[in-house]
Amino acid sequence: MIKKCINFYKKYEEIINYLIAGVLSTVVGWTVKFFLAAVILDVDIPWHNMMQSFLSWTASVIFSYFINRKFVFKSIETDQVKEAFKFTTSRLSTLVLDMLVMVVMVNIMGLNFTFSVMSSAVIVIIINYILSKLFVFNKKKHVVSE
Repeated sequence: MIKKCINFYKKYEEIINYLIAGVLSTVVGWTVKFFLAAVILDVDIPWHNMMQSFLSWTASVIFSYFINRKFVFKSIETDQVKEAFKFTTSRLSTLVLDMLVMVVMVNIMGLNFTFSVMSSAVIVIIINYILSKLFVFNKKKHVVSE
């Protein structure tokens, strides 16, 4: 049984590590988001809702870049500034998505805040993996012309 688990992990290591990193990044983001919602910002006010999304996103992206670089995609890119820029750029698209989902679900549809946060997170995690895999940490081999 243990050998099967090890083989399964080896076969799906990147996806499993990404899911773990995603959970940890989500915990970081949600901690900031729920703290702001409980202590500082009123989520019934649209711009407050958007502000807590932005601040939680910022904390999550900083954490996520380093954990994805080191443990998920095992990047060997030497230009970390370029890589971090691509990572942040890809995450900007999902920041906008998160903001829109939260405003639509909470402020327009009147759905529960916690349910809306969780729904948005699922969508964002999936899109972030795709963007990271294809755009940020892709391991294209450069073919040398002879």
